[in-house]
Amino acid sequence: MSDLRAKFESNGFVVLERLFTPHETARLRTAASDIVADFDIDQHRSVFRTDDRDSGRDGYFLESAEAAYCFLEADALDRHGDLVCEKSVAINKIGHALHDRVDEFGAFCREGRIGDLLRTLGFAQPLIQQTMYIFKQPGIGGEVRWHQDASYLISQPGGVIGVWVALEDATRENGCLWMQPGRHRDGLREIYTVDWTSGCGELTTLDARSWQEDSNAVALEVPIGSVVAFHDHMPHFSSHNHSDRSRHAFTVHAIDADSPWDSRNWLQRRTLPRFTV
Repeated sequence: MSDLRAKFESNGFVVLERLFTPHETARLRTAASDIVADFDIDQHRSVFRTDDRDSGRDGYFLESAEAAYCFLEADALDRHGDLVCEKSVAINKIGHALHDRVDEFGAFCREGRIGDLLRTLGFAQPLIQQTMYIFKQPGIGGEVRWHQDASYLISQPGGVIGVWVALEDATRENGCLWMQPGRHRDGLREIYTVDWTSGCGELTTLDARSWQEDSNAVALEVPIGSVVAFHDHMPHFSSHNHSDRSRHAFTVHAIDADSPWDSRNWLQRRTLPRFTV
């Protein structure tokens, strides 16, 4: 296990293939399908995209910090805001407190392997702040631009670890993750903060270098049940899914229990209890 932590500190991420069984991943896919089936798309048509410098973040998005809300793919709607596909394949993601609000996700997080991994990587008492179910729908699954999680989840340097679980095989064709080994040491490029007086958020550029400059990016093609754990300063990306196969994934973001949580963070757990694993 010391080798795993050394690799994490050197590369900024580690990959553990098939940490979870197909049966375990199927339970999460079923739970997500149930959420989508119950989702009233006529009440909320909030689109999640990353090509607008986060200008589309609204009250529904901010409230999702303590909820399990559905967000649509941009290409699932026409210019009039009408669906161009079935609701079941229109959802970009569900976020951001699935572990609190949905029993299957809470049990999955508390089962032990995620907590053990986080402790191996250096956390004394892992505390989950955010969870997401990401669909990467066939044909319309949108690109997630190069970014660092520390831009959106502000804590001390290295204070957040992302744990990404492949619920289906992830390949270049259906939008697997890409990482830049060692580039977690290059510093933060952007920061997204919310002024809670106005309720408005803003993405500020800290370093205008191109994400592609001297890029050593590698594609993390992994089978179902695999886990990618990564540092909050690690640049990562996933392409548009042009294939006919989805790429479902479940993502956990955790901090150590004694880490500071910045008041400018968009994600604020004001009423939910602490969720340790």
